[in-house]
Amino acid sequence: MQDSAQDSAEAIAALPVGKAAGARQNRSVRIVQRSLARAEPVFAQAGLAGATMASLAAATGLPRANLHYHFGTKENLYAQVLENILALWLDASDSIHAGAEPGAAFRAYIAAKLSYSRDRPFASKVFANEILHGAVHLRSYLGLELRRKVDEKAAVIEGWIAQGKMDRVDPRHLLFLLWAMTQTYADFDSQIAAVLGVPALGAEQFAAGQALIVQLVLRGCGIDPPSPKER
Repeated sequence: MQDSAQDSAEAIAALPVGKAAGARQNRSVRIVQRSLARAEPVFAQAGLAGATMASLAAATGLPRANLHYHFGTKENLYAQVLENILALWLDASDSIHAGAEPGAAFRAYIAAKLSYSRDRPFASKVFANEILHGAVHLRSYLGLELRRKVDEKAAVIEGWIAQGKMDRVDPRHLLFLLWAMTQTYADFDSQIAAVLGVPALGAEQFAAGQALIVQLVLRGCGIDPPSPKER
């Protein structure tokens, strides 16, 4: 990995000044994003208190000096991991917009949230641990950015209700239930796997869970199921 980084640095140095600056910035962004994802298992398993810069450096593949350069402190890295997780989840709600049909929007949102539970289960566990400990590092973010996004999506759902496209439900509590149903497949994956008698959750279990969640949400909200041609 270090040889690859050295080759990349030498290639960037050979570029014209303007392009080299842009390439360095892009490379730094990639390093940060990759490091945030690789730090998730460390924080999920050890917590903020138990994680060390040494263990984080090993997980990210960066020398400790580089880790300090990009993130400063362990606490700052942890905060960025949390904010990155929330940013991904908020982006997953893009399907819920006024121009969409509610059935298609909820199906897409459920699929996106479950894909994160399947592909990055430690992200959900880091977030759950933070919430269980009082959301000390997320309180302002939850009260501002997340609340703004929830208000935005609630307004869309209220618009669908007003148009008669779905039954009257509390939009915010509907979103809470969607979060719970999709994130449980990451937070409680060991429990679900044990009860189902499988070593780990795989594509079959996630597909079954997704189908049932979609069915419950659409029927519970009075949304007409799609015709066979639309599925």
